[in-house]
Amino acid sequence: MQKQDFSFSFEVYDSIDELTEQDAWLLSEAREVTQHAYAPYSHFQVGAIARLDNGEIVAGSNQENASFPVGLCAERVLLASAASLFPKVPVDTIAISYHNELGESKHPISPCGMCRQSLLEYESRVDHPIRIILGGLEGKVYIIERASMLLPLSFTSHDLTA
Repeated sequence: MQKQDFSFSFEVYDSIDELTEQDAWLLSEAREVTQHAYAPYSHFQVGAIARLDNGEIVAGSNQENASFPVGLCAERVLLASAASLFPKVPVDTIAISYHNELGESKHPISPCGMCRQSLLEYESRVDHPIRIILGGLEGKVYIIERASMLLPLSFTSHDLTA
């Protein structure tokens, strides 16, 4: 038997004020985009905004549905929009924020498993890492250098051909 460990590093900032101007702008915009979420059931509004390699900005927000499995997360809405509007253009950085109408929004949250898989697939298909900025409406901010770091032992297209 052999035991293996997985770990990764990420940056932690005390607030948006410590970020570069570009990163602070993206996170601020992601916070604003939460207002476009349709979340009448969870009251948990998520906003995502991305800067593409060509300089374009694309946004997405979560869109719930009474038939719960039909809803879409903000990250997947954003990726679908980016792929539709700018095919094959890599996402450079994505900022994700949230507004919890039933509680606080003071710490970073991470994408769900389905979104992690979607981010990984997008990175793979355009062969470019997606840098992720995570933060609530206030408080600490995390920066992760590539989305694939969020999904160790991932399932990829390579597994379908191996």
